[in-house]
Amino acid sequence: MLKFWLMEWVVGVLCISATASAWGLQSDLVNLVPPTAMSGAPIEKPESTSRKNMVASVHPLATQAGVEAFANGGNAIDAAIATALTLGVVDNFNSGIGGGCFILIRTANGDVYAIDGREMAPAAATQDLFRDAKTRFSNPSQTGPLASGVPGALKAYARAVAQHGRLDLGASLNKGIDAAENGFQVTEAYAAKLRIAKEAMLQFPGAVNVFFRPDPKTGLLEPYRAGEVLKQSDLAETYRKISQEGTAWFYQGAFAELTEQWMKANGGIMTAMDFSKYKTVDRKPVRSEYRDFEIYGFPPPSSGGVHVAQVLNILEQFELADLYQSDRAGFYHVIAEAMKLAFADRAFWLGDPDFVEVPLGLIDKSYARELAGKIKMNSVLTTDHGVPPNAATEFFERHTTHVAAADSEGNWVALTTTVNTTFGAKYVVPGTGVIMNNQMDDFVAFPGKPNAFGLVGGENNAVAAGKRPLSSMSPTIVLKDGKPILTVGAAGGPKIITEVLWAIINHLDLEMPIGEAIAAPRLHHQWAPKQLLLEASFDNELAEQLTAKQHQIKRSRSMGICQGITFDAKTGLFTGAFDPRTTGSAAGEQ
Repeated sequence: MLKFWLMEWVVGVLCISATASAWGLQSDLVNLVPPTAMSGAPIEKPESTSRKNMVASVHPLATQAGVEAFANGGNAIDAAIATALTLGVVDNFNSGIGGGCFILIRTANGDVYAIDGREMAPAAATQDLFRDAKTRFSNPSQTGPLASGVPGALKAYARAVAQHGRLDLGASLNKGIDAAENGFQVTEAYAAKLRIAKEAMLQFPGAVNVFFRPDPKTGLLEPYRAGEVLKQSDLAETYRKISQEGTAWFYQGAFAELTEQWMKANGGIMTAMDFSKYKTVDRKPVRSEYRDFEIYGFPPPSSGGVHVAQVLNILEQFELADLYQSDRAGFYHVIAEAMKLAFADRAFWLGDPDFVEVPLGLIDKSYARELAGKIKMNSVLTTDHGVPPNAATEFFERHTTHVAAADSEGNWVALTTTVNTTFGAKYVVPGTGVIMNNQMDDFVAFPGKPNAFGLVGGENNAVAAGKRPLSSMSPTIVLKDGKPILTVGAAGGPKIITEVLWAIINHLDLEMPIGEAIAAPRLHHQWAPKQLLLEASFDNELAEQLTAKQHQIKRSRSMGICQGITFDAKTGLFTGAFDPRTTGSAAGEQ
């Protein structure tokens, strides 16, 4: 576990930017890096080992829920879902049942499943929804009723445990019920997120009733502070109702009806019928090969699986380990250029495959070789999107916190779930305790205009009724010789893709232990804007060398949060690691 001094340092980092509040800065862009990293000293690498099983998340109570699921006879799927549902209570500025998820599962018999629990646009949504919006909210795609898609996380969790788990959904909810009913101690990070979202949340009585209380000195409404105990009785009752009545209470019953009533009173368009029509989708995982490894990722509407594979295919043309030793700046330059090429394709080609045609050729090896041939070692590319092979005829099949889990039977899970930006759309459906997402901002309201994460997109990701917005969530499972050796995923908007890439490259190419692979410095390039983000831990000499290659450098305190688990067949040990850039927890049965 990280030392207590890190907890005290967190709040200072999160509060330094006045612009964070003004822009409603998302949870996955306000990230943490301890002072050791900023000074160039080694970052502590939190890890845990077990011979039985492992689960990793951003909160100890959530990880404990996963370990208890194992102890009660559950497998990795049960552990992952119990962890995710508990995160929806103790880490609900990041995720919850008012949001969505992607779940990638490798079962003990060797099958790989991708369960799509991404939000869907309401039936009344149109491409002009935000262009014509008449609302009291200045940024309606990020704040308030129009910002939310129909949440899918709960239905996806239920599907995962029903199809692949051993315990029922009710068992997965128990720890979350306890944490909501009896409360948990607010961390410095949680309190800082509340302060960032304060002004927006004060517009919504439902949110105020849960997350604010009168200041004992002034009597003014203030968010809970670090060290105080936050109880969420309405959320506890919501979880209890789901445990007793199943997901029907949420999708066909009282929750859907309460949400429609609130929407009508506040200018929203989501209805109970939208909830009743929500469906999860079983999708075909993206399978690719990287050197001696098999990589399984999530397909569209995730861009993560496609572009993790695409970047790795490009990088396969380079001897990264040798380059790392002989030319450190060249190593980082090549990876940055590969990222840029993939993100240019993301902006043009990616969208919901149920609505648009996403070409399979994006992960074709020949296309990767073509793109790799464009990379120049001494200068940056000025590039637009490429044209992958068979772009007109071959398509993907139609049909931000992370949890990693694995067990000794061979079940592995990579689960990424989110409400999008900090505390989602900033409102709580009154009487339910549920924070609703603002995933509608992940659509392209205005083609060519950046969203909250600075991402630019095209018509393929335009708003449409029943459509799922494009996501960067990148749950990933890696196999060698047919056996799983790594599960990894992250939070951080578009940085999710590059965080996962760094964990894979550092572990597979540079042979770093998983904790070190996650803790190592990162850079990020997403094509637009045309700048290379470097974490503060990169030294000035390296930054100067990259500048000499024509990169436009921008420093970043940190980039996202990552969790991962590895298995070493020689020692028989699972090793779980959480990101030292924030608090977290990894544990297994001993």
